[in-house]
Amino acid sequence: MSKAAIELKDIACTFASEDSGRAATYTAVRHVNLIVSDGEFVSVVGPTGCGKSTLLNMSAGLLEPSEGHVRIYGEPLTGLNRRAGYMFQADALMPWKSALDNVAAGLVFEGVDEQEARERARAWLKRVGLEGFEDRYPHHLSGGMRKRVAMAQTLIKDPDIILMDESFSALDIQTRQLMENELLNLWQAKRKAVLFITHDLDEAISMSDRVVVMSAGPESHPIGEFIIDLPRPRDVSEVRMTPRFLELHAAIWQVLREEVLKGYAQQQKKVSN
Repeated sequence: MSKAAIELKDIACTFASEDSGRAATYTAVRHVNLIVSDGEFVSVVGPTGCGKSTLLNMSAGLLEPSEGHVRIYGEPLTGLNRRAGYMFQADALMPWKSALDNVAAGLVFEGVDEQEARERARAWLKRVGLEGFEDRYPHHLSGGMRKRVAMAQTLIKDPDIILMDESFSALDIQTRQLMENELLNLWQAKRKAVLFITHDLDEAISMSDRVVVMSAGPESHPIGEFIIDLPRPRDVSEVRMTPRFLELHAAIWQVLREEVLKGYAQQQKKVSN
Protein backbone atom coordinates (compact mmCIF):
# COMPACT_ATOMS: atom_id res chain seq x y z
CA MET A 1 0.00 0.00 0.00
CA SER A 2 1.31 3.48 -0.88
CA LYS A 3 2.69 5.64 1.90
CA ALA A 4 0.45 8.43 3.15
CA ALA A 5 1.60 11.74 1.69
CA ILE A 6 -0.97 13.70 3.69
CA GLU A 7 -2.67 12.50 6.85
CA LEU A 8 -5.30 14.60 8.64
CA LYS A 9 -6.12 12.88 11.93
CA ASP A 10 -9.09 13.88 14.13
CA ILE A 11 -8.90 17.42 12.79
CA ALA A 12 -10.97 20.34 14.03
CA CYS A 13 -10.55 24.02 13.22
CA THR A 14 -12.32 26.78 15.16
CA PHE A 15 -12.23 30.48 14.29
CA ALA A 16 -13.13 33.58 16.26
CA SER A 17 -16.17 35.33 14.81
CA GLU A 18 -18.87 37.86 15.60
CA ASP A 19 -22.52 36.95 16.11
CA SER A 20 -24.89 39.94 16.42
CA GLY A 21 -21.97 42.06 17.54
CA ARG A 22 -20.87 39.61 20.24
CA ALA A 23 -17.64 37.68 20.34
CA ALA A 24 -18.22 34.09 19.29
CA THR A 25 -16.50 31.11 17.71
CA TYR A 26 -17.23 29.14 14.57
CA THR A 27 -16.03 25.57 14.10
CA ALA A 28 -15.51 25.08 10.38
CA VAL A 29 -14.53 21.40 10.48
CA ARG A 30 -14.52 18.70 13.17
CA HIS A 31 -13.78 14.97 13.31
CA VAL A 32 -11.99 15.03 9.97
CA ASN A 33 -9.87 12.02 9.08
CA LEU A 34 -8.41 12.05 5.60
CA ILE A 35 -5.45 10.36 3.96
CA VAL A 36 -3.99 11.12 0.54
CA SER A 37 -1.57 8.40 -0.50
CA ASP A 38 1.62 9.04 -2.41
CA GLY A 39 0.75 9.24 -6.10
CA GLU A 40 -3.01 9.48 -5.47
CA PHE A 41 -5.30 12.15 -6.94
CA VAL A 42 -8.00 12.98 -4.37
CA SER A 43 -10.75 15.56 -4.83
CA VAL A 44 -12.84 17.05 -2.04
CA VAL A 45 -16.34 18.31 -2.86
CA GLY A 46 -19.01 19.85 -0.70
CA PRO A 47 -21.33 22.83 -0.33
CA THR A 48 -20.06 26.40 -0.06
CA GLY A 49 -18.62 27.10 3.38
CA CYS A 50 -17.99 23.47 4.31
CA GLY A 51 -14.30 23.94 5.08
CA LYS A 52 -12.74 22.48 1.92
CA SER A 53 -10.17 25.26 1.65
CA THR A 54 -9.56 25.02 5.41
CA LEU A 55 -8.39 21.43 4.94
CA LEU A 56 -6.14 22.51 2.07
CA ASN A 57 -4.62 25.35 4.10
CA MET A 58 -3.90 23.01 6.99
CA SER A 59 -2.22 20.60 4.57
CA ALA A 60 -0.09 23.50 3.33
CA GLY A 61 0.87 24.57 6.84
CA LEU A 62 -0.83 27.95 6.38
CA LEU A 63 -3.31 27.16 9.15
CA GLU A 64 -2.90 25.16 12.36
CA PRO A 65 -5.68 22.82 13.47
CA SER A 66 -7.41 23.54 16.76
CA GLU A 67 -7.50 19.81 17.44
CA GLY A 68 -5.83 16.78 15.89
CA HIS A 69 -2.67 16.69 13.82
CA VAL A 70 -1.37 16.88 10.28
CA ARG A 71 1.36 14.53 9.11
CA ILE A 72 3.29 14.78 5.84
CA TYR A 73 4.92 11.50 4.80
CA GLY A 74 4.63 10.36 8.41
CA GLU A 75 6.21 13.46 9.96
CA PRO A 76 4.25 16.03 12.02
CA LEU A 77 3.77 19.24 10.03
CA THR A 78 5.24 22.27 11.78
CA GLY A 79 5.24 25.51 9.83
CA LEU A 80 4.95 25.57 6.06
CA ASN A 81 4.73 22.31 4.13
CA ARG A 82 7.97 22.51 2.13
CA ARG A 83 7.12 19.36 0.20
CA ALA A 84 3.98 20.88 -1.33
CA GLY A 85 3.23 23.21 -4.21
CA TYR A 86 0.06 25.29 -3.88
CA MET A 87 -1.94 26.50 -6.89
CA PHE A 88 -4.46 29.08 -5.72
CA GLN A 89 -7.89 29.93 -7.08
CA ALA A 90 -6.86 33.51 -7.89
CA ASP A 91 -3.80 34.33 -9.96
CA ALA A 92 -0.69 34.52 -7.77
CA LEU A 93 1.45 35.95 -10.58
CA MET A 94 3.57 39.04 -10.02
CA PRO A 95 2.29 41.63 -12.53
CA TRP A 96 5.67 43.35 -12.88
CA LYS A 97 7.41 40.15 -13.97
CA SER A 98 7.25 38.36 -17.32
CA ALA A 99 5.87 34.84 -17.63
CA LEU A 100 9.43 33.50 -17.67
CA ASP A 101 10.46 35.39 -14.55
CA ASN A 102 7.25 34.45 -12.73
CA VAL A 103 7.96 30.76 -13.32
CA ALA A 104 11.64 31.09 -12.39
CA ALA A 105 10.98 33.14 -9.24
CA GLY A 106 10.58 30.21 -6.84
CA LEU A 107 13.87 28.66 -7.89
CA VAL A 108 15.72 31.99 -7.68
CA PHE A 109 14.26 32.58 -4.20
CA GLU A 110 15.69 29.21 -3.13
CA GLY A 111 19.15 30.15 -4.37
CA VAL A 112 19.26 28.47 -7.78
CA ASP A 113 21.51 30.30 -10.23
CA GLU A 114 19.37 32.79 -12.15
CA GLN A 115 20.44 31.58 -15.58
CA GLU A 116 19.70 27.96 -14.67
CA ALA A 117 16.36 28.96 -13.16
CA ARG A 118 15.38 30.81 -16.34
CA GLU A 119 16.35 27.86 -18.54
CA ARG A 120 14.27 25.51 -16.44
CA ALA A 121 11.40 28.00 -16.52
CA ARG A 122 11.67 28.20 -20.30
CA ALA A 123 11.41 24.40 -20.51
CA TRP A 124 8.33 24.40 -18.27
CA LEU A 125 6.59 27.09 -20.28
CA LYS A 126 7.14 24.90 -23.33
CA ARG A 127 5.65 21.90 -21.48
CA VAL A 128 2.47 23.85 -20.72
CA GLY A 129 2.15 25.11 -24.29
CA LEU A 130 3.46 28.67 -23.85
CA GLU A 131 6.63 28.56 -25.94
CA GLY A 132 6.99 31.99 -27.51
CA PHE A 133 5.18 33.77 -24.67
CA GLU A 134 8.11 33.92 -22.27
CA ASP A 135 8.40 37.73 -22.36
CA ARG A 136 4.68 38.45 -21.98
CA TYR A 137 3.44 40.05 -18.77
CA PRO A 138 0.33 38.70 -16.99
CA HIS A 139 -1.92 41.49 -18.28
CA HIS A 140 -0.97 40.48 -21.84
CA LEU A 141 -2.12 36.88 -21.29
CA SER A 142 -5.60 35.35 -21.40
CA GLY A 143 -7.08 33.73 -18.30
CA GLY A 144 -6.15 30.28 -19.58
CA MET A 145 -2.60 31.37 -20.33
CA ARG A 146 -2.19 32.82 -16.84
CA LYS A 147 -3.36 29.50 -15.40
CA ARG A 148 -0.73 27.72 -17.49
CA VAL A 149 1.93 30.05 -16.12
CA ALA A 150 0.65 29.40 -12.58
CA MET A 151 0.78 25.65 -13.19
CA ALA A 152 4.37 25.86 -14.42
CA GLN A 153 5.19 28.09 -11.44
CA THR A 154 3.82 25.41 -9.09
CA LEU A 155 5.33 22.35 -10.76
CA ILE A 156 8.81 23.66 -11.64
CA LYS A 157 9.99 22.94 -8.09
CA ASP A 158 8.91 19.29 -8.50
CA PRO A 159 6.86 19.15 -5.28
CA ASP A 160 5.96 15.78 -3.80
CA ILE A 161 2.44 17.08 -3.09
CA ILE A 162 0.25 19.34 -5.24
CA LEU A 163 -2.47 21.35 -3.51
CA MET A 164 -5.11 22.97 -5.75
CA ASP A 165 -7.95 25.25 -4.63
CA GLU A 166 -10.64 25.70 -7.30
CA SER A 167 -7.74 26.38 -9.65
CA PHE A 168 -9.75 26.30 -12.90
CA SER A 169 -13.11 27.62 -11.67
CA ALA A 170 -12.84 31.06 -13.34
CA LEU A 171 -12.17 29.66 -16.82
CA ASP A 172 -14.68 29.10 -19.61
CA ILE A 173 -15.67 25.46 -20.05
CA GLN A 174 -13.52 24.81 -23.14
CA THR A 175 -10.37 26.31 -21.61
CA ARG A 176 -11.13 24.58 -18.35
CA GLN A 177 -11.23 21.15 -19.97
CA LEU A 178 -7.97 21.86 -21.80
CA MET A 179 -6.34 22.77 -18.48
CA GLU A 180 -7.77 19.70 -16.75
CA ASN A 181 -6.32 17.44 -19.44
CA GLU A 182 -3.00 19.29 -19.29
CA LEU A 183 -2.84 18.74 -15.54
CA LEU A 184 -3.70 15.05 -15.89
CA ASN A 185 -0.98 14.58 -18.53
CA LEU A 186 1.63 16.22 -16.30
CA TRP A 187 0.43 14.28 -13.25
CA GLN A 188 0.45 10.98 -15.14
CA ALA A 189 4.16 11.42 -15.88
CA LYS A 190 5.27 11.53 -12.24
CA ARG A 191 2.21 10.57 -10.16
CA LYS A 192 2.52 13.09 -7.36
CA ALA A 193 0.01 13.21 -4.50
CA VAL A 194 -2.76 15.69 -5.35
CA LEU A 195 -5.37 17.21 -3.04
CA PHE A 196 -7.84 18.99 -5.30
CA ILE A 197 -10.64 21.23 -4.02
CA THR A 198 -13.57 21.85 -6.37
CA HIS A 199 -17.27 22.69 -6.42
CA ASP A 200 -17.63 20.92 -9.76
CA LEU A 201 -18.62 17.27 -9.34
CA ASP A 202 -17.98 16.50 -13.02
CA GLU A 203 -14.44 17.83 -12.66
CA ALA A 204 -13.83 15.84 -9.49
CA ILE A 205 -14.97 12.54 -10.99
CA SER A 206 -13.23 12.93 -14.33
CA MET A 207 -9.84 13.70 -12.78
CA SER A 208 -9.62 11.76 -9.53
CA ASP A 209 -8.78 8.37 -8.09
CA ARG A 210 -11.04 9.12 -5.13
CA VAL A 211 -13.72 11.71 -4.31
CA VAL A 212 -14.45 12.73 -0.71
CA VAL A 213 -17.78 14.43 0.08
CA MET A 214 -17.97 16.93 2.95
CA SER A 215 -21.11 17.74 4.95
CA ALA A 216 -22.53 21.25 5.22
CA GLY A 217 -20.99 23.35 7.98
CA PRO A 218 -20.57 24.19 10.74
CA GLU A 219 -18.48 21.28 12.05
CA SER A 220 -18.20 19.89 8.54
CA HIS A 221 -16.75 16.41 8.15
CA PRO A 222 -16.45 13.70 5.48
CA ILE A 223 -19.73 11.84 4.90
CA GLY A 224 -18.88 9.87 1.78
CA GLU A 225 -15.88 8.48 -0.05
CA PHE A 226 -15.99 7.08 -3.58
CA ILE A 227 -13.35 5.18 -5.52
CA ILE A 228 -13.26 6.41 -9.12
CA ASP A 229 -12.53 3.28 -11.12
CA LEU A 230 -12.51 4.89 -14.56
CA PRO A 231 -9.54 3.72 -16.64
CA ARG A 232 -6.52 5.96 -17.19
CA PRO A 233 -5.29 7.82 -19.12
CA ARG A 234 -8.44 9.93 -19.39
CA ASP A 235 -9.79 12.69 -21.57
CA VAL A 236 -12.08 14.68 -19.28
CA SER A 237 -14.65 15.46 -21.98
CA GLU A 238 -14.81 11.91 -23.35
CA VAL A 239 -14.94 10.15 -19.99
CA ARG A 240 -18.01 12.17 -18.98
CA MET A 241 -20.07 10.42 -21.64
CA THR A 242 -19.37 6.89 -20.40
CA PRO A 243 -21.99 4.82 -18.50
CA ARG A 244 -19.67 4.31 -15.51
CA PHE A 245 -19.14 8.06 -15.15
CA LEU A 246 -22.90 8.59 -15.06
CA GLU A 247 -23.27 5.86 -12.42
CA LEU A 248 -20.61 7.44 -10.22
CA HIS A 249 -22.10 10.89 -10.68
CA ALA A 250 -25.56 9.68 -9.62
CA ALA A 251 -24.18 7.88 -6.56
CA ILE A 252 -22.09 10.84 -5.36
CA TRP A 253 -24.81 13.41 -6.09
CA GLN A 254 -27.26 11.38 -4.00
CA VAL A 255 -24.99 12.00 -0.98
CA LEU A 256 -23.98 15.54 -1.92
CA ARG A 257 -27.39 16.96 -2.90
CA GLU A 258 -28.86 17.18 0.61
CA GLU A 259 -25.72 18.86 1.93
CA VAL A 260 -25.79 21.43 -0.87
CA LEU A 261 -29.42 22.22 0.00
CA LYS A 262 -28.48 22.58 3.69
CA GLY A 263 -25.61 24.88 2.81
CA TYR A 264 -27.83 26.98 0.55
CA ALA A 265 -30.46 27.31 3.30
CA GLN A 266 -27.78 28.44 5.76
CA GLN A 267 -26.50 31.07 3.33
CA GLN A 268 -30.02 32.38 2.76
CA LYS A 269 -30.58 32.58 6.52
CA LYS A 270 -27.43 34.67 6.95
CA VAL A 271 -28.53 37.03 4.18
CA SER A 272 -32.00 37.49 5.68
CA ASN A 273 -30.54 38.20 9.12
